[in-house]
Amino acid sequence: MTKQFKVIVEKHPDGYVAYPLGLKGIVVGEGNTYEEALADVKSAIRFHTETFGQDVLEDLRLAILHDNLS
Repeated sequence: MTKQFKVIVEKHPDGYVAYPLGLKGIVVGEGNTYEEALADVKSAIRFHTETFGQDVLEDLRLAILHDNLS
């Protein structure tokens, strides 16, 4: 089963930056175009999850519950 992530892509004056939601740690992609940034972050997500395993997947339900209790 493939895990899906929401990815935020931001346009900056010098290019694009992309990062996923729902992963522990820092995972960022960048590129001169939207497509390059998206491809780069997909590669970074793959590397991050293969290197660190399922422990990097956040339980978003717990994160939302924690935020609501704060």
